[in-house]
Parts: sequence; C-alpha cells; structure tokens
Amino acid sequence: MKKILPFFVLLLNSTWAIAQLTCATAVPLSLGTVTAPAVTGDAPATACSLGLSGSKGLWYKYTATQNTTIRVATSAAGQNADTRLIVFTGSCTALNCLTANDDFAGNFSQVTFNAVAGTTYYIVFDNKYSSLGFNITLSEVVVVPDRLSFTPQPITATGSFNNCVVDMNGDYLDDVVSVISPTQIMISYQQAGGGFTSTTYTVPTTSITPSWSIAAGDYDNNGYNDLVYGSGSGIAFLKANSDGTAYTSDRKPQSFLVQRTNFIDINNDGKLDAFICDDNAPNRYYLNDGTNMNHHQGGLGDFPSGGNYGSIWIDYDNDGDMDLYIAKCSGGGSGPGGNIDELHRNNGNGTFTNVALTANMANPTQTWSSAWGDFNNDGWMDAVVGINSTTNGLSKVMKNNGDGTFTDKSVGSGYDTTNALSREYVAYDFDNDGFLDVLGAGNTIMFGNGDFTFVPNSNPYNIDYYDRPVGDLNNDGFLDIQNGNNVMINSGNTNKWLKVTLKGIQSNRNGIGARVEIYGAWGKQIRDIQSGTGFGNMNTLNAHFGIGQATAITKVVVKWPSGIVDVINNVTANTTLNVVEGSFLNTKDVQATQETFTVYPNPTQDIINFKTTNDFIPVVAKVYEMSGRMVLQAKIERSSISVKELNSGNYVLVVTDKNGKNYSQKITKK
Repeated sequence: MKKILPFFVLLLNSTWAIAQLTCATAVPLSLGTVTAPAVTGDAPATACSLGLSGSKGLWYKYTATQNTTIRVATSAAGQNADTRLIVFTGSCTALNCLTANDDFAGNFSQVTFNAVAGTTYYIVFDNKYSSLGFNITLSEVVVVPDRLSFTPQPITATGSFNNCVVDMNGDYLDDVVSVISPTQIMISYQQAGGGFTSTTYTVPTTSITPSWSIAAGDYDNNGYNDLVYGSGSGIAFLKANSDGTAYTSDRKPQSFLVQRTNFIDINNDGKLDAFICDDNAPNRYYLNDGTNMNHHQGGLGDFPSGGNYGSIWIDYDNDGDMDLYIAKCSGGGSGPGGNIDELHRNNGNGTFTNVALTANMANPTQTWSSAWGDFNNDGWMDAVVGINSTTNGLSKVMKNNGDGTFTDKSVGSGYDTTNALSREYVAYDFDNDGFLDVLGAGNTIMFGNGDFTFVPNSNPYNIDYYDRPVGDLNNDGFLDIQNGNNVMINSGNTNKWLKVTLKGIQSNRNGIGARVEIYGAWGKQIRDIQSGTGFGNMNTLNAHFGIGQATAITKVVVKWPSGIVDVINNVTANTTLNVVEGSFLNTKDVQATQETFTVYPNPTQDIINFKTTNDFIPVVAKVYEMSGRMVLQAKIERSSISVKELNSGNYVLVVTDKNGKNYSQKITKK
C-alpha cells in the first residue's frame, strides 16, 4: 500500500494538471467560490466582444439544473489578477458567444446571464492582461424587476468627444454637442416634434479638444450657450454669436493639465466666470469683465501640487451663495495630502475658506467626482463621494446636518458593499419617484430610497464607463443618457414630474447658481442649477423633479443669485415651467419700507418720486400687476420714474437699492 498510494496521488495530480486547459477537459463549477490556477491552457478561438483573445486560456463549465439567473465574478477582495471572462454555449466543436466582460470594476470581471435547465455553459478566462491565478464566484441572482429601463436610439454624433447635453439654441430643449476636432463641432438639435437635426460648424482653431472635460454656459448673456474645453494643455472658450449660428474661439495661453471645468458666477456680478481644476498646481479661474475672461490663480484650492479632479458648486449651507467642493485623487504626483477632498465655503465677500476638516468632508478616498443632492428631502445638500480606486476606502455617503457639518451614513447605504469604480458620479431622479438616484460605478443607477440607502438596478446598463451626459432628450419629463452614437431613451413609468427652466435678468442668463425648490405632499425638494457636474461631462441646465404619484405642486420657489425670489403657486404636474427672473409677484424677498423711503404723489398720474432716508439709494424699480406680472422695469434717475404708460389700477412697486436689497410698496395709477 505504501507503494500504491503515491501512484494514485500522482495519477490524481496529473488529471488535475490537464483539466481546465482545454474545452474538452473543462472543470465543472457549482455554486460557490473556487480558486483558479495560473492561466496556461488553450486560448479560446475568439474573445467575442472583447476583441483579440489572449495567448492562453482556462476552461470551466456550468450545467444548469433549473431555469435561473447566474452571475460569474472574479471580484474577490485582495485579488491582483487582471481577468477577462467569456461565456459560450454550444459544444467544444461549435462554441457560440453568449456574453463577455473586461474591467467590470477595476481589473475584475463579472457577467450575469439567464441559464436554461439542462444547458451547459463554457466559462473561459484568457491571459490577455495577466496569467495569475484568482478566485471565481458562481452565484444565483434573485432578479428584481427593473425600476427603469432604457432603449437605445441611434443619433448622429461624429466626434470623438460626445459628452455634452445642453440647450444650444435657446429653446430650452436639450441638444447633443459632439466635438469633432479643434476646428469643428456638430450640434444635434432636439426638435419640438421629436428627433434631432444635426448641423456641423467650422470654428477658428482652438488648438485643443475637450479631452478631459467640457462645460456650457451663456457667459456673454446673449441667449446662446458657450463652451469651455478642458484639455491636457489648458483651456479654450468657444463663444456663440448673437443668433447661435456661428462660433469664435478664445484659446487661453496658460498651459496646464485640466481636470473638471465649471461655469459659475464666482463674484456674483451677473456674468458667468469659469472655474478650472489644475491637476498639478493651485486651481485657476477666469473672471468675466464683460469683454474678456481674465486669468487668476489661488484662493480656491491652493494645495501646491494640485491633485484637483472633480469640482462641483453647491449651496451646502443654504446662505444663498454657491460653495465649492473638490474631489481629489492625488493625481499629477501631488504627494501626501493631495488626495484630501476640500470644501470651500463662500464667505459672501469674494473670498472662500476651506472648511472640509471641521465639516467632516476632508475625505481621503481616491475620487474623481462627487454627486451632490438632497437625498432625504430635508432641504439641505448631501453628497455621495464616489471612488475611482479602492486605495483609501470605498465610496462615502455624507448627510448634511444643517449646521455646517456632515455625518457619514455609508454603513448600510449600499455603497459599503460595492467596490465598483467610476470617474463619473451624478445625482438625478431617473425614475421620478421623488428621491434622487446616483448614476455612477458599475454602469448602473443606484436608486435612492430617500433615507441614505441605495439599491442598484438589477441589470447594469450597456453604457460607456466614462462619457454619459444626462438630459431629457425626447422632452417627455424623464431623463435620458447619451452614450456615444446612441441615446439611451428612458422608457419612463407612471410617476409624475416637473421641469423648470430659467432665464436670468439681473442674474446670469442661465440662472446658474440659482436654487429651485418645489413643495407638495412630499414636503420639499431642492435643486441647484450647475454647469459641470460629475468629472468630465456637461449635463442639462434644466431642473428636473420627480413627484411620484402626487398630483399637486403647491408652490415653486426660485432663489436667484441676485437675491430676487420668485414664487409660483399651484403649478401643474407633468409640465415645463419657464421662469423669468422677477416675473412673479408675491415672490420678492422684500424689506419694510416705512423707514426707508416713501413715494409721492400716490395715487399718481405720470411720475413717481422717491423721498429716501437712512442713506437709502434706489437703483432699479420694477412694477407688478396684482396678478404678479411685471409690467415695467426702469432705472431710477434723479429719484423718480415715469409710470405714464401704465393703465389705471393698483400695482406693487419693488425697488432694489445699491446693496441689492429689495423693498416694496403699493402704488395706484390714476
């Protein structure tokens, strides 16, 4: 027996040595986790959708005993192997591609497929990127019906950079912008009746393309959106002419590695400026003087060697001005500390203070962007800080406490159990249930439940890992996702919605930096109007709200950067609400007037005169009908305005002083 036992051990070992190496010797798998050896067998003849196969392969098979959904994954913690996974049906002499995956999350692979009882599935790994051994987990998936589905619709998108969805012709319908080259762009204009009409524009060379990011905004306030390109060697502005039919370029001379770009009115003068993340140095911004965009550096993220990736502007402290959060990634060799996220509080006087540490937002996670929104509908902006590397931990879910601090709600959120990666994280209500969702890692949507817990859609969407801008591309009130040469059209459901579009008058034309609030049975929902969310994409500038099965919207409030507040009562669901700054009465944040100014004569026939006290200097007057419609706007010169052209009746006069404060008084026109 002492001589026979080694013989059987040798025979067993030799059997396992030839197993797994060919289709014919594929090792059966059952539910659970197994450890695979190095990839040394026959390479599959094809890697299906993954392109060329590696030079070696490793073969397994699974025979279904019942109709079920099977998931194969190599994402066990601690693995280093860069795996590629292909699944075939058929026989070893006639294999048919079923599905394949590479880099589902980082270097790992994962596929999910519906298995039919009695069918054998060949599960193959190749060594295209690594021959190291790894763990394989085979599991049954309990499929929850999709909360949402998307249907691909082809679109003409010729360019290499198809990551901009925004209104480009002033009709508030989201269009698709494709950058073909430094001298050409294509705009696919959404048509009111459905579909797109594409136009290609030749532009003076910008010398660059938006290889890292793109943002849109009307920085000359002419009614047509302009663009800013972020590249590996600086930025360029692309400016629309007075009717949106041609573009000029302004290539800035500063050369640096750009990450996120935003349009934002930094100094709140009614003109959009541009904020630019610098990967290797303190951040840069370009202040708009009405003619030129002038370069500045410092004061908004001063870490000496950069590491600045995903900037996003939000009003986290509800004080009426926009603050800045910077997701950092230790990029550009920024060294120790370069990965610590920054939260810059707007002090309201042109300066900013990094309060990340005291706010509990100095996250060390390796992130390229963060998704901000009010995830529990309490009126305060929260954050999902997403990861693009697991080096310093997983994604964070941070609750705004309303006192300048945040609480980590990651445990039990759903983000604590996934190590999926992405450079793009954005918050939108894709299923219109009234709670914000997050489009991010794993090519899926994490559906928000309104309590800082998130549920992934059961089937990942077939969308690009990086460029996937969001907008309503068929004007049906449900948000769609562009994906290269396809638009992923949201199939929608029975939930209701509201879209709010803005036209600034005293504020910038887009209303970027405005806060939109809606009230109803759900309580309160909020949106901040932002240019440049996620990492590299430009998403719609329209505010979208889902309201579930509610039927009434009792009030919509728009708080403009100028300080003007518009209030619209009893808004109809499933409609688009167009708000022009200062067009709705009852809406002004007004001060008492008795000790500030009086008007005479009142009633009046032609002229309103102002008698002022307490150093009050009136600048602009607006007159509103009692219905709330603005009928007159005039500069106040020599302490008077003419109301001669008004019809007889009662009106409300709203006066703005030199400090931007608003005051009201009732007047009567004879």
